[in-house]
Amino acid sequence: MLQSIQRLAHPTPSFSSFLQLPSQVRTIATTRFLRDKQGDKQDDKLLTEALRGQTESNGFTPMAPGKQKEKKAPSAPRPSSSVLLVSPNNQVLLLQRVKQSSSFASAHVFPGGNVSTFHDGQPPAVESPDRHVDSEVYRMAAVRETFEESGILLARNNGFGRLIEVPEAEREEGRRLVHDNKVPFTQWLAQKGGRADTEGLIPFTRWVTPTNVPKRFTTQMYLYFLPTLSSPPLSGAAQDDSEAEVKIPVPTTDGGLEHTTARFLPASAWLRLAQEGRIILFPPQFFLLHQVAQHFDELSSPTAYSSISRQSLPRDELEARRKSLLDFVNAGDPPWTEKCISPSVQPPRDGKRRDDGRIVLGLNRPGPELEEAKTGRKGVADQCVLVDFKKEGPRRLAVISREEAMGVLPKL
Repeated sequence: MLQSIQRLAHPTPSFSSFLQLPSQVRTIATTRFLRDKQGDKQDDKLLTEALRGQTESNGFTPMAPGKQKEKKAPSAPRPSSSVLLVSPNNQVLLLQRVKQSSSFASAHVFPGGNVSTFHDGQPPAVESPDRHVDSEVYRMAAVRETFEESGILLARNNGFGRLIEVPEAEREEGRRLVHDNKVPFTQWLAQKGGRADTEGLIPFTRWVTPTNVPKRFTTQMYLYFLPTLSSPPLSGAAQDDSEAEVKIPVPTTDGGLEHTTARFLPASAWLRLAQEGRIILFPPQFFLLHQVAQHFDELSSPTAYSSISRQSLPRDELEARRKSLLDFVNAGDPPWTEKCISPSVQPPRDGKRRDDGRIVLGLNRPGPELEEAKTGRKGVADQCVLVDFKKEGPRRLAVISREEAMGVLPKL
């Protein structure tokens, strides 16, 4: 499709009229024509490779442009979960994938992964619309994967109901046992006197991989707030009943099995690093971090990610910003707790590609399984993502309104 658009935008002159041009002009025109055609082919090839490369993410893969081939039956989306884990001072945890990873290689991602029937329970059947709905199975997977990948245990003490604290050596042993399927996660938790805090997970969109991708996923995203810390400690607060005094382990990697780094940073800081090309963020992560930044970080404008204040905030302000985000997540039609997104590349406006080479990803459709079942699920209608797919991963991402995407787009 992109090549046909280029041919329409730059029609080739007839050979007879071409010969009537002065020799100098013929040379310049021929050189420019060949250079442009070669550039178009390279751009199209790079874009196609980039789109095909986004196959095993827990986010999405846009529809690849080009000539349609004979369609095969799409694979069933595999159930998975992912967590936007918020630290006591309202920062977000990201893990960097290993370079050898078959999905999200070297990218920064939220902790998460596939549902395991051994640990988490049986997900709904492939043909059931409930497969794409938040449930206890998805929540157990979210808690377990966060523990396996970061060492942070989102679990409550059976006695006091506070977040459970497990000594480091026991915690690391548990990560290995659970990862290797030596013991069910719930059984290991029970041995430590705890239970998974599935009630603390807040749904925050679902992402369904499009049907042109061999390996597809239906991923439930969650928010989880670790308790804010009091500084100074709250007067009169008892050690046993104050969540503020619970010790939160420093996130660590899984020993290089899947990740190389684990770190909390403000949402805006992650976005700025991605825009500067210092880290790789895929569109789902970039988009959700953008939403969080609007509430956690005092920005001078929605995309001014470098304008955040570096000063620490008192506990009441941290809680107020969390409330702002929660109010946002529970608002909308549908609310963000129920939005389902299956991103797709939007066709160029009036047959013209963007001058900056980026493509527009629409976020309004929920995916074919949900559309065919007529569930009424919807995505995000008023926002899009701009992205430039490179061999190393997505670059130059930006969140813009759908009006900007479909109209005269400003350079961002």
